[in-house]
Amino acid sequence: MEYRNDGVRRQDRLLDEGRAREILLGGEYGFLAMASPEGGYGIPVNYVVEGGTVYIHCAPEGRKLRAMASDCRVSFCVVGATRPVPEKFTTAYESVVIEGRARIVSSDDERRRALELLVEKYSPDYASVGAAYIEKSFHRTAVIAIDAERCSGKAKRV
Repeated sequence: MEYRNDGVRRQDRLLDEGRAREILLGGEYGFLAMASPEGGYGIPVNYVVEGGTVYIHCAPEGRKLRAMASDCRVSFCVVGATRPVPEKFTTAYESVVIEGRARIVSSDDERRRALELLVEKYSPDYASVGAAYIEKSFHRTAVIAIDAERCSGKAKRV
């Protein structure tokens, strides 16, 4: 994944790559934005990152998959710390945006690994129960991989 901030309009608000990675790895959820024949589509999702790939789990059918079939280009955003600053009529924030191409994970090994990473991130104290849950639900769980092409980060410090 290439970290490039040259497309960010406010060059005075750039996040360094290390902080952007912290936000991306530590975020509770991300926002997936897609285009589709049904219209624009955006949805908050749980996710995990490994290398330059973002993994999201979903049902094996639905609007996300229909949108991907039409156009695999996506944007994925994770917001870090935010704080309204009412007396200055602004908000302090941090955010990371990934641009990439989404695909349905077809390999059982990669799909299982992504699901294990999700359990590790969101339910670390329940690893054995999570492993059993993965096996029980494996046949009805799809995994979307976003192969990141570009990543940028921005922050407003107040």
